[in-house]
Amino acid sequence: MKDKYENPLATRYASEAMIKNFSDDRKFQAWRRLWVALAETEKQLGLSISSEQIDEMKAHIEDIDYAEAEARERVVRHDVMAHVYAYGLQCPKAKPVIHLGATSCYVGDNADILIVRDALNIILLKLVNVIHHLKMFTENHKSLPALGFTHLQPAQLTTVGKRACLWIQDLLMDYRELVHVLDNTKLRGVKGTTGTQASFLTLFDGDSKKVVELERLVAKRLGFDQVYAVTGQTYPRKYDSMVLNLLSDIAQSAYKFSNDMRLLQHLKEMEEPFGKQQIGSSAMAYKRNPMRAERISALSRYVLTLPLNAAVTASTQWFERTLDDSANRRIVIPQAFLAVDAILNIYLNITDGLVLNPRIIEKHIAEELPFMATETILMNAVKMGGDRQALHEKIRQYAMQAAARVKNEGKDNNLIDLIAGDPAFMMTKEALAAIMDPINFIGRCPEQVDDFIASEVAPVLEQYRDKLGMKSKLDV
Repeated sequence: MKDKYENPLATRYASEAMIKNFSDDRKFQAWRRLWVALAETEKQLGLSISSEQIDEMKAHIEDIDYAEAEARERVVRHDVMAHVYAYGLQCPKAKPVIHLGATSCYVGDNADILIVRDALNIILLKLVNVIHHLKMFTENHKSLPALGFTHLQPAQLTTVGKRACLWIQDLLMDYRELVHVLDNTKLRGVKGTTGTQASFLTLFDGDSKKVVELERLVAKRLGFDQVYAVTGQTYPRKYDSMVLNLLSDIAQSAYKFSNDMRLLQHLKEMEEPFGKQQIGSSAMAYKRNPMRAERISALSRYVLTLPLNAAVTASTQWFERTLDDSANRRIVIPQAFLAVDAILNIYLNITDGLVLNPRIIEKHIAEELPFMATETILMNAVKMGGDRQALHEKIRQYAMQAAARVKNEGKDNNLIDLIAGDPAFMMTKEALAAIMDPINFIGRCPEQVDDFIASEVAPVLEQYRDKLGMKSKLDV
């Protein structure tokens, strides 16, 4: 609809799987499955509920009459009771037992947990596939020297692969936190209005064991072996805070990568994929902008702001609950997932088609390496009998001359030529060239990459070996 605002996270950026996961169908069908699970278990434990009633409920899980539910909500101002009413119209035989003993949060909160769990698993697979893409890139370029930067100033050499390990390491930290959150994802359970299970105790004539078994069996039917031991009316909103912080963590890692990519593309050392017909600028036809990395940056910046909402919500739940969380959560939780889903889609797309420009990397090394090699040159000259202090002063003077030549005249760095021409160093140009091989300045980068991949990356990816190779096509 072009005459109404539409959320670009859904219309432009996020995947179909994530959009469907937070759809009305997913939510309200989950409500109905929860009502079915409750009725089935209540029947199993002896309440007067017939198989015919349950079959009727099961037959209408997916064909929700939204018009009827929306009309009823305008009258009763209560979304759960509106859907109980609409479900009851479709299931007249089951109508008396729908929602029996339950409170609104039985369906609302438990459905939210089901949806968040599935959203986390969507994120998990994309995260490990990004790690997989970066692992292959890292292994291919573990020994390719590159100029390192600290403070965005030229520093000692690293390798292209070693730098990519820094991106992977951030994502591995996120992966471990994601697994931790999934492992600690629990249903609210079957707790009643304020979490006391009083209504269910009444239904089962004071039989506490049946109430406990009811909760266990309902959870099992929904694929959970954990429920919160105690709750108020809702599950602890601290859980939402955990989830939003996790999503922020992933956005932080992606943001770091995207900024590095933007800087590397400025240097022309690495580039994100660029379509054959892609336009970089409406005015400057030659431009090749890092728009994918920039989009990661933009979406990540948004996600970084969202955990505060969850923190405030968790800290302002009065006693057993208040309702000032509802409108906020409807917005913040789905949009956080949609945004991170979009971020990982772009991350996958970029890392699946990274463009490397080795000649530019070599050029940048050649411009700076003479300065970095001076200590090695000095040590070698001293070992051949030179005066350390005198040679140090000569190097200082020559370095200043070379720097002035580069900065003031725009010429090449001639520091090595100046040193080779001074007999005090007792070194030929060929000997200096051997010292100047960039491989001599990358330390243990290749070994570090191998050790890191073997000890930390490979064991994680092995768990998902049948689910690797994910691609991401960006339409806009």
